[in-house]
Amino acid sequence: MGIFDEIKKKLSHEFIDIIEWLDSSNDTIVHRFERYQNEIKNEAQLIVREGQIAVIINEGKLADVFNPGTYTLNTQNLPILATLKGWKYGFNSPFKAEVYFVSSRLFTDEKWGTKNPVTLNDDRFGFVEVRAFGTYAFKINDAGKFITDIVGTDNHFTSFEINEHLKSLISTRFTDIIGEANLPIELYAANTNELSETCLEVMSPEFDSVGISLEKFFIENVSMPEELKKEIFEYSRLNKINLDKLTKFKAAKAMEIAAANESGAAGAGIGMGMGFAMAQQMGGMLNPQSQTTSAAPTQNTGAMPPPLPQRAHYFYATNGQQSGPVTFEGLSSLFTSKSVDANTLVWKKGMANWTALNLVPELQALLGSAPPPLPNN
Repeated sequence: MGIFDEIKKKLSHEFIDIIEWLDSSNDTIVHRFERYQNEIKNEAQLIVREGQIAVIINEGKLADVFNPGTYTLNTQNLPILATLKGWKYGFNSPFKAEVYFVSSRLFTDEKWGTKNPVTLNDDRFGFVEVRAFGTYAFKINDAGKFITDIVGTDNHFTSFEINEHLKSLISTRFTDIIGEANLPIELYAANTNELSETCLEVMSPEFDSVGISLEKFFIENVSMPEELKKEIFEYSRLNKINLDKLTKFKAAKAMEIAAANESGAAGAGIGMGMGFAMAQQMGGMLNPQSQTTSAAPTQNTGAMPPPLPQRAHYFYATNGQQSGPVTFEGLSSLFTSKSVDANTLVWKKGMANWTALNLVPELQALLGSAPPPLPNN
């Protein structure tokens, strides 16, 4: 072999193209391989590493897509491009095309959130506003579609650029989903797992339409105004606490605060005394047994009137049917109208059995209220 053959062989090896991309960033999705005038030599070597997909674009049209591997670019490995170029018998001269490397790895921990509050209509609290935020993960599952529909001619496309588009899509669909869920407002935060799964299912087709696979979607929190949160807590407590007792407790707290604000230290002493008095009364209501088991009854000081005596209510039997309850006055009217008589069976709370009316001590007064029979003419 002559010296010129060796030089020719050496030069042919030096001019063989190596097309590859080493990604040193964590956010690059698409990188365009830059060549002088986009010229690629025949028999160039294309190296596609794991986690990458190579896309060749010719005059704005998708030509070929290459998965991980090493390829020699010629008419056998570029059938679509060869057809577009019209090379029926192969080619030896450089050809112009754009090579894009697309990262196919999973992009995790991408943030999303509602830019503006979402208005919901709750059956109990009316129109309320909530906010939500969370994370999602995605990857490119159709590199060709993603290049043509999203990237275009951008030579360096990052996750930040696509996130703005994806977050707008997520926010819109999330608003629709929670609006259609029609849950009580306090249950949205308690059902984030179920809502996350629903969002993933609903949003996946729209991601797929541009070559993106939505792999994971998480709702980390659904928040509401603090005033509404306090109202919800109050509402839940009302289902557990007697309303009358709660009102008395709040009244005691209000009087204590008012006394403290009105007259300084002296008022604070008065307020504490009133608070202690109310607390003792509430203690008696919450634990009625403590009143019956005390050593000696406490004398009414006159500060508050004693409770009104409870009026007895009576049930009575007519024609084998139970009627009532009625008060003493009501039973008196029935006796006067002869709806009941001395032998009518009656019963009230505390009585062991039904008893004839004339045998109940406090009802014997009714026996004299009926008029005597008319004299015979």
